[in-house]
Amino acid sequence: MTFLVWNLLLAIAWIVLTGRFTPGNLLAGFLLGYGVLLFTHRAIGGPSPYFRKVPHVLGLILFFLWELILSSLRVAYDVLTPTHHMRPGIVGIPLDLRTDVEITLLANLITLTPGTLSLEVSPDRRTLYIHVMYMDDADAVRRRVKEGFERRILEVLR
Repeated sequence: MTFLVWNLLLAIAWIVLTGRFTPGNLLAGFLLGYGVLLFTHRAIGGPSPYFRKVPHVLGLILFFLWELILSSLRVAYDVLTPTHHMRPGIVGIPLDLRTDVEITLLANLITLTPGTLSLEVSPDRRTLYIHVMYMDDADAVRRRVKEGFERRILEVLR
């Protein structure tokens, strides 16, 4: 957590030095600060999981954006063409996630992706039920969620 604070302080220092407060400049300052901390972390605080987690967080964000684009295009194509390819269904996904934060993050990422909607978590919190607009194969949907979102959430939060 200390390295995150240092990284944010270095990003703010970059903004002050450049005199431009824009999201791109903030990102540039954050990346430069990350590089500086990565280079000097042994001298100022020793090994930290922070340097392993940041690439995982970026990977989760990029994966979500990719899934968002693909699913948006699929739904848009189905809406704009005269024939509908929808085959809705409800799928239960067994969860390896255990904490409320992990399950909530997965449910929200699924709901934010067009064509899918989180419905309910089982009382024992071991299964998440989702509605899928395009269900060709229930096992493929389960595998896609588990190998996609769930694996990346586990990398980030554990």
